[in-house]
Amino acid sequence: MKSIILSCLFLFLNFALLAQITKPEVTEVWDPEPRLVTPGAKYAAPPSDAIVLFDGTSADNFTHDGQKPVDWIVKDGIMTVKEGTGQIVTKEEFGDIQLHLEFRTPSVVEGEGQGRGNSGVFLQGRYEVQILDNFENRTYANGQCASIYKQTPPLVNACRKPGEWQSYDIIFNAPVFNTDGMRIRPGFVTVLQNGILVQNHTLIQGTSEYIGMPKNIAHGDGPIFLQDHGNPMSFRNIWVRKL
Repeated sequence: MKSIILSCLFLFLNFALLAQITKPEVTEVWDPEPRLVTPGAKYAAPPSDAIVLFDGTSADNFTHDGQKPVDWIVKDGIMTVKEGTGQIVTKEEFGDIQLHLEFRTPSVVEGEGQGRGNSGVFLQGRYEVQILDNFENRTYANGQCASIYKQTPPLVNACRKPGEWQSYDIIFNAPVFNTDGMRIRPGFVTVLQNGILVQNHTLIQGTSEYIGMPKNIAHGDGPIFLQDHGNPMSFRNIWVRKL
């Protein structure tokens, strides 16, 4: 009986603690800070079985929230965020994938921390691999570039200088839910930034939440989101392979 009472007390205290998470700072992890690794050069062309989402000519494979055409700026083979227009979403939905994309943070540095070169790629519209300018720009480790946002910091900081092109190669294994809506297998993600392993088959705890804990609500395939966070982020050479 004593052990049952103690177990109930432990659960009550944990629930009480979770209920007090009302500020984003509560779930920020600052230490240890990922060490710096300098990446090499070169970028990948899409393979023969890839679905090319952006080849530099148009953003027709994306919409704004599944409705209106993309208002981001497409010029000279590059797609750049137009502030205030909102995130863009692939028309097609995906499960397990290999995803390649290249991004560039602004060469003119403005802001610091999360306010500098911020965007993100959301897998199935729920699970964010953070995009951020973390070249000599510190923020909380589980919110820096190549983190699984608010969950897992990258193994190293592989960021290039502002204004230089960078790449993500992402292997995503989607979570699986049963007919009752229970998660029976978590999702996993592997990320190479600029050819450097920064997430190694990392377990995804659930949805990427700015405030509070990850959630696991049953779903099937979902679109890929690219985030408008108010910074003029640029993208090119985006392709995906279904696994």
